[in-house]
Amino acid sequence: MSKFIRAAVLATTLLGSTAVGLADDQKPTVVLVHGAFADTSSWDKVDALLAAKGYKIISFANPLRGVASDSAYATQLVDQIAGPVVLVGHSYGGEVISNVQPKTANVKALVYVAAFSPDIGESAASLSGRFPGGTLGEALAKPVALADGEQDLYIDQSKFHDQFAKDVPEEQARLMAIGQRPITAAALGEPAKHALWKSIPSWHIYGSADRNITADAMKFMAERAKSRDTVEVEGASHVVMISNPAKVADLIEEAAEAK
Repeated sequence: MSKFIRAAVLATTLLGSTAVGLADDQKPTVVLVHGAFADTSSWDKVDALLAAKGYKIISFANPLRGVASDSAYATQLVDQIAGPVVLVGHSYGGEVISNVQPKTANVKALVYVAAFSPDIGESAASLSGRFPGGTLGEALAKPVALADGEQDLYIDQSKFHDQFAKDVPEEQARLMAIGQRPITAAALGEPAKHALWKSIPSWHIYGSADRNITADAMKFMAERAKSRDTVEVEGASHVVMISNPAKVADLIEEAAEAK
């Protein structure tokens, strides 16, 4: 058993015996998948709001190595959850939930939070190129070369606030920039092999001032997926779940309660 599978089993076991055990057994489990340049802490405010309403929550530590490998890892975790599941993805995390292929899990809803929802054959890079206006490329720091020939990408810390989190306090954004987790360049160019939103209903929320993924791109993806409900938050940045956690939590709850 790989260390990643062991970690998934341990996380599910611990959550099942502690925080999840305190939740309402009739509610679906909400699995939150963060995106590039972020970590599980980006969901903290949403976690608190949903937990207060009795939801079982797992915040998935996304490896950010590649669409196929990250979604396979997420699938292993999701398939160990009893009962219905709501998958929530932010940014690149939207690609991951779109490519999850559950074998036993009952995934009832997908929620895209400032996220990519690619069709088969599309990648983050191809969708960004199709809808120009994003400024992520010019905000990246010098890539970090890896031993396998791949490259890790970071946002330049001096540009992080304006690019990624304009609507959060500057000091908070500074700490986020310091703690950002890199994504491989290959992951952003890797085409999707599945599109779970074609068979599972979806909900979408994004900010009008997002500089990573343009509002036009996310509107297109929401409409294509026949989104059950689409919320555009005026003036919100790419981290709409941090700046507007109540709106994000409300949409997740709407998806969780939908019939």
